[in-house]
Amino acid sequence: MATPSLGDIATEFLTLCAQGQVDVAYDQFVSDDFIHHNAYFPSDRESLRLAMKESAIKEPNKSFEVKQAVESADRVATLSHLRRQDANTEYAVVHILRFHEGRIVEMWDVSQEIPKESTNKLGMF
Repeated sequence: MATPSLGDIATEFLTLCAQGQVDVAYDQFVSDDFIHHNAYFPSDRESLRLAMKESAIKEPNKSFEVKQAVESADRVATLSHLRRQDANTEYAVVHILRFHEGRIVEMWDVSQEIPKESTNKLGMF
């Protein structure tokens, strides 16, 4: 069996988290010294893990699909489609993950709400 690429690991991690399997995702893919740059939570591993778990409980009907993953050295950038069904909103989300020895050690995320109507017929993806 081939070793999964960093893009595959990033995709699996984000998908598991979105499905509410946050502990599984962290146990498999996240380093103990993980840090992140989400402005809404303290930068440590545990704070983001708990926030992801709470999000999954509050919004079990959301869907998340990675559309693209781009790898470069120790980094992976993903472009994903997040649908928050309870809030009736959709987002284009970019995650940048830095890896060390096959585990996620750092993460950034940015998002943009997808407008209901757009003059750009190509869409966000």
